Amino acid sequence: MKTALLALLLAVPAFCQAPLDSDSSAANLTLAADGSPLLSWLQESKDGDSTSLEYSTYKNGAWSPARTIAAKRPFFHHPAELPEVIALPNGTLLAHWIETPEGADEAEFVYVSASKDGVKWSAPAVAHKDRHMVQHGLASMVASGPAEASLVWLQALKGEEGPVSLMRSVISADGALLKEESLDSDVCNCCPTAIVKTAKGLLVAYRGHTRSDIRDIATIRFEGGKWLPSKIIYPDNWKINACPINAASAAANGDNVAVAWYTAADEKARVEMAFSKDGGAAFSKPTLVSTGQAYGYSSVVLNGDGSATVSWLERGGGDARVLVRTVAADGTAGPVTEVAKGDRHNLGYPRLLRSGAQTWIVAGTDVKLLPAK
Repeated sequence: MKTALLALLLAVPAFCQAPLDSDSSAANLTLAADGSPLLSWLQESKDGDSTSLEYSTYKNGAWSPARTIAAKRPFFHHPAELPEVIALPNGTLLAHWIETPEGADEAEFVYVSASKDGVKWSAPAVAHKDRHMVQHGLASMVASGPAEASLVWLQALKGEEGPVSLMRSVISADGALLKEESLDSDVCNCCPTAIVKTAKGLLVAYRGHTRSDIRDIATIRFEGGKWLPSKIIYPDNWKINACPINAASAAANGDNVAVAWYTAADEKARVEMAFSKDGGAAFSKPTLVSTGQAYGYSSVVLNGDGSATVSWLERGGGDARVLVRTVAADGTAGPVTEVAKGDRHNLGYPRLLRSGAQTWIVAGTDVKLLPAK
């Protein structure tokens, strides 16, 4: 698939080639230490014999040449298992990804690696204490201190039938595991996690689970040196005896928080979102974001004026469409824009990024700069 960067600034199209091709997958967007976009992805070799984790940064109107973080490793390939590279305040880069141990078809391990210069990376290390051949994955990470990061992930010690735990690992700037703890002992077993830093501390958004198979979106906050009790953002009351592999996305700016999620409660597949003005202590009534039959896979970013931009996948004309719309701080939803269209599998798990006054999106192997907001 040909990849291009479509920049719509002042309504004048500009193009810039992103370093992705038909052998690229699992693309993700984060921020470099200077606030510029950082693109990471899995790259399959031309002969198909090996895979590497690569990254590139966008500066002065161009993407830098790809640099390798880890190569020739048994990376786990799944649209919901996105590798990620984050920057700590001291400039250190930390990367995490999922691997399948040799000879263990159902097992997944979370790995991390660190780099002080973006060129030399530490030897990959397992980011959790447990080494049983079970699933450890669906991770997300945020800088939680000057020289450390918080990595949240799911651990299925008793298999997918559960219960499955939401875990947190504290990772040092050297890529070492400093601490591990359980945050919730019964969560949805195969839905991605999201973690953000607020003015008050940390907020984790994830799909919860009850004994009666209600799987609504929950949050748990770390404030004042302790984890507060988890709570459901809004009771969709979605009862499903299966895992939708489709959870929540979160964004934070000071005390402002936005969370977008997928639900099919009442047999209506849709994407919703809600705001918080107090670091996640309370959320507004949800706004319906999707307009048709949604696949979900939402992503959300906060804009400078307090509004949020949300993306999601929706059915359309036999294909999947990546749609974007802005929701004002009062919950008013703006017009919908289609930014990509194609095979649902090829579009992957689209991700938004807010870099300064710019909003970026990656869908499959396409990276686009959205119109200025």
